[in-house]
Amino acid sequence: MFAGTGIGVLFGRTEWLEQMPPYQGGGEMILTVSFESSTYNVLPYKFEAGTQNITGAVALGAAIDYLANLDQAAVSRHETNLLAYATEKLLAVDGVRIIGTAENKIGVVSFVIDGIHAHDIGTIVNNEGVAIRTGHHCAQPVMDFFGVPATARASFAFYNNESDVDQLILGLNQATELFA
Repeated sequence: MFAGTGIGVLFGRTEWLEQMPPYQGGGEMILTVSFESSTYNVLPYKFEAGTQNITGAVALGAAIDYLANLDQAAVSRHETNLLAYATEKLLAVDGVRIIGTAENKIGVVSFVIDGIHAHDIGTIVNNEGVAIRTGHHCAQPVMDFFGVPATARASFAFYNNESDVDQLILGLNQATELFA
């Protein structure tokens, strides 16, 4: 949501959260402590050990406010159009295979290039000023299903445009030339 790292929100049903034990201790998560026993505080404090990430929470709130003021329909159209443009351009690169071709995708495209490891792709496009993710993306069963050790993944948001895609394609063409 464009806030800092290390911040997020956990939403859970009260009846389940009350049954779950805390995964760490400290701070306001304890209601009473003695040598014989301890009792946990009420929700949500039960899961809030130690000093909270106050600056992160403030930044997350600002990010939520910022996103709430965007025209979400326009953002969705922009990202859909950009994904379509990127897909067309990617398929024109020699050896590219897109992994995951479901309809109604969001602005993310994973791909491989024949004969080039995803990490090499990431390094080369990085030299062109393009940041992509590479690896198994915590989805090894999916990688096994598609028979690939890793993918390169480009993600698009409302601040990206076609020139960003063009820069990615420039880097990918350099990669295919380098590994030819």
